[in-house]
Amino acid sequence: MSERILVVDDEPDLLELVRINLSQAGFEVETAETGQAGLAAVREQAPDLLVLDLMLPDIPGTEVCRQLRADPRFESLPVVMLTARSEEVDRVVGFELGADDYVAKPFSPRELTLRVRAILRRSGRPAGPAAVIREGPLQLDADRHRCLVNGHPIDLTAKEFKLLSTMMGRPGHVMSRQRLLDTVWGSEITVTERTIDTHLKRLREKLGEAGDMIETVRGVGYRFAE
Repeated sequence: MSERILVVDDEPDLLELVRINLSQAGFEVETAETGQAGLAAVREQAPDLLVLDLMLPDIPGTEVCRQLRADPRFESLPVVMLTARSEEVDRVVGFELGADDYVAKPFSPRELTLRVRAILRRSGRPAGPAAVIREGPLQLDADRHRCLVNGHPIDLTAKEFKLLSTMMGRPGHVMSRQRLLDTVWGSEITVTERTIDTHLKRLREKLGEAGDMIETVRGVGYRFAE
């Protein structure tokens, strides 16, 4: 099943250009020209990734992102923000609201396509029915942002959920702290590798007995047990 991309932008020519290029790259693409239309489309059927312009005619893209991040169903939805402005403050605001990447206009459609592919690959977010991952006593439902251990719900933060999803998506594979940082926090955000240790410690505690499935590989990083 092809990943679904929703593109929200009020420039018809750019919208069509992006739609054509992403479609040619094998994605299923839907479009919207206002923030409210974009919110409605996401709530009706969540895409696998959202391409969101900051400057929209009704509400800012930052407000669209804020509303989505406030909804547990869309906390882990990957978001690429577009803007004609290149000031650092816009980048900071976007990342603080949970954007996964940031592309300044004008941009190359090929560059956007490559970034979309990279984010989907990093996020470990499966499309369609495969959005539910099961490993041992653990069950992770990306669409509903739910984590179950032996059938009991576990309350995870957005970062804890994304960490677990990333590791469960590659069982048996060792992932360095830097790779986990780049995947979950993004390469644009400056945090220390100790952040990973702190979050994984809390995640293990929340998972109880299932926390043992997150293994420490000394001097390298972490892996999710096969």
